[in-house]
Amino acid sequence: MSEGRIATLHPTVAGNLPPYSATLFDAKAAAGLTFEDIANHLERSEVACAAIFYGQATASKEDMRRLSEVLALPMNVLEKQMVGFPDRGRAGPMPPVEPLIYRLYEVVQNYGYAYKAILNEKFGDGIMSAISFSTKVEKEVDESGAAWAVITLRGKWLPFSRF
Repeated sequence: MSEGRIATLHPTVAGNLPPYSATLFDAKAAAGLTFEDIANHLERSEVACAAIFYGQATASKEDMRRLSEVLALPMNVLEKQMVGFPDRGRAGPMPPVEPLIYRLYEVVQNYGYAYKAILNEKFGDGIMSAISFSTKVEKEVDESGAAWAVITLRGKWLPFSRF
């Protein structure tokens, strides 16, 4: 396993990813690119780009073409490897053991019912879609120089009256 993949793929996660993930992560490390760099080339968000790498989003033919360009990978290799449908939600154990992912899980554990109550007050009975959905990650630095992670979740509201 290459040095670039070691930093990105924990062994417990790597075994649950599609075979093309290793191809993409190795090429990303060899090129010295960030997800932001690659996402800009794909004209997609960083999270959507990373989701392709982890097999949690489908790459279009155009995504594959652009990945081929930016990562210097043969298009025919990507077309052979990047087939099928995403397998979301199986990348790691539940509850999560990776500290950052566990903290995100903990946010939902600790504030989930508060979010639900406020969303229901504002929108009525329903759910926020994770399919008609977008997200972004930003970095803020406060006046003391401390870095803060800002994660925006934007999902279409689906009232239960629709079902």
